[in-house]
Amino acid sequence: MRHIVIIGNGIAGITAARHIRKSSDDKITVVSSETEHFFSRTALMYVYMGHMKYEHTKPYEDWFWKKNKIDLLNAHVESVDPSQKKLLLSKGDAISYDVLIVATGSKSNKFGWPGQNLKGVQGLYSYQDLVEMEACTKGIKKAVVVGGGLIGVEMAEMLLSRGIEVTFLVRERSFWNNILPSQEADLITRHVRAHHVDLKLETELKEILPDDNGRVKAVVTSSGETIPCQFVGLTVGVSPNVEFLTGSGIEIKRGVLVNEFLETNVSDVYAIGDCVERNYELPGRRNIEQVWYTGRMMGEAVAQTISGKKTKYQPGPWFNSAKFFDIEYQTYGQVGNALGSSDDEFYWEHAEGQKAMHFVWNKDTMKFLGINTFGIRLRHECFDRWLREGRDIKYVIDHLPEANFDPEFFDRHEKEIQKSFSSTNIITA
Repeated sequence: MRHIVIIGNGIAGITAARHIRKSSDDKITVVSSETEHFFSRTALMYVYMGHMKYEHTKPYEDWFWKKNKIDLLNAHVESVDPSQKKLLLSKGDAISYDVLIVATGSKSNKFGWPGQNLKGVQGLYSYQDLVEMEACTKGIKKAVVVGGGLIGVEMAEMLLSRGIEVTFLVRERSFWNNILPSQEADLITRHVRAHHVDLKLETELKEILPDDNGRVKAVVTSSGETIPCQFVGLTVGVSPNVEFLTGSGIEIKRGVLVNEFLETNVSDVYAIGDCVERNYELPGRRNIEQVWYTGRMMGEAVAQTISGKKTKYQPGPWFNSAKFFDIEYQTYGQVGNALGSSDDEFYWEHAEGQKAMHFVWNKDTMKFLGINTFGIRLRHECFDRWLREGRDIKYVIDHLPEANFDPEFFDRHEKEIQKSFSSTNIITA
C-alpha cells in the first residue's frame, strides 16, 4: 500500500484525494496549516457579510473524511526532501510519502510598499485573512482598497456591507482594463461608482502611514494625496505559494513546473492548482491559471494518473465567471482587452447600462473566438461545444437563445441583440 501525501486542502488537493480514494485503497494524508477541513474559498466574503456561517462553507460533513479513509493533518510544511521522500513540518516532525502532490495554492501579492506590514493592512485569500479582516474592521469608518481586480471588488462589497466608506485605488485608466476591452471596463467603472465607491483611476499606492500604535492611519498616493483610513486591503493579485520548495530539487519558476500529466521534474512528485506553472503551451490558455475550476480539473486528472490510468490535463476552451456587485460576468474563449489584427467584434449594451455582450471572431474565416457577457447568464455547455466545434459567428448569433440560462421571468434580449448585429451588415452570408 502506498502512502499518498497531499499538501493543501483546497479544491485541487481535495478533488485529487476524493478521486484517488474512488479507485484505490492507498493511504491518503492531506496536510494543511490553513484549516482542518476543506471549505469553499469563494464563499469567504459571504461569511463576513453575514449571509452564512463558516460551517456552511464546508461542502462535506466532518465525518466524511474518516468514513472515506482520508487522514487530515493540521500542520505546516517547512520543506520537502525528495531524496528521502519526507516532508519536514514546522514543529520539527517529519512525514514520509511514496507519492507527493503539491497543491499549496496562492498567496496575496505585496510589492514592498512602506508600511505594508502594519496592523490593519492585509490581503484576502485565506481563512486567516478573513479572521484578521473581521478583527481589524470592527468599528472603523474608512478603508482603502488597492488594486483593480476581482478580489478588490469583493473586498469593497464586504466593507460597504458594514457601512465602511471605501476608496479604491486603481492604476489603470478604467476598471480592470488590463483584462477587459474598453467597453466593458467602462461599464464596470460606472457600476462600481454607482455603489458609492470613491474610485480613483490612474492612481497608485506610494506609502502606508502608521499611527502611534503601529496601526494604519492613512495612505499616500502616487499623486501625493493623503487619504485617512483605518484599514487597507492589498488586492493586487496573487502568486503561487511555492517558496518552501526552494532548494528541494523540485523545479520552480513563478510556480511549480509541470508537464501535461502534472508531473514535476522529480519522480513521484506532482503539482496541481494555483501553485502550478505549465512548462508547455496550451492554445488560448495561460501557463498559470488561478481559478477554481482548473484546480478541480487538475485534481481529477492527477488522480487518474496516480491510480494507474495516465491522463493528460486537458482543460479545453477558457472560461471564467465572477460578480461585480450586482452584475454577473462570464467569459468563454478569447476576448482580450485589445482586438487582434485578424479579429473583428460586435458589442451590444442594454440602454440601462448593466447588461452587455461582446463577441469576437476571426474576420477572414468568421470562426467564433469568444464572448464576454454581463448581466445575462449563459449556458457553459453551449459555448464550450461551439468553441470546440469551431462554429462561425453567424451560427452563434442565430443560436443565442439556446444559450440563455436566466430564469424564465427574466427579460430576454436575444432578438434585440440579433437585430443589432444584423443591422451592422458585418456578415452578409
